[in-house]
Amino acid sequence: MVLSAHAAIGLGTLSGGWRIVKTMGQKITKLEPIDGVCAETSAAFSIFLGHAFRDPVSTTHVITGSISGVGSANRFLAVRWGVTVRIVWAWILTIPAAAILAGLIYSLCRMIGST
Repeated sequence: MVLSAHAAIGLGTLSGGWRIVKTMGQKITKLEPIDGVCAETSAAFSIFLGHAFRDPVSTTHVITGSISGVGSANRFLAVRWGVTVRIVWAWILTIPAAAILAGLIYSLCRMIGST
């Protein structure tokens, strides 16, 4: 089970990870090196702060917010807010979709295990 989880994560990163990197680095806003440093620093601070308060924090959520913040600090309209809104909707829909899929797989495993 552990190896299958590792394989699934690895295959997911291999097949779609480059899209995430491209979206974060190019599609939300144009980043200069100093912008990237500021976004990464604020994201790291946010993650450490979340850890200090024992609050679960998604690194993807944090870096998206940081990149959007850096872009809007340069110029509010420099951020492609449509891309950011699509990312937020994906997060909102991912949690219930993952819960439903996990429930279906769990039920299937229980049925197979009980026969």
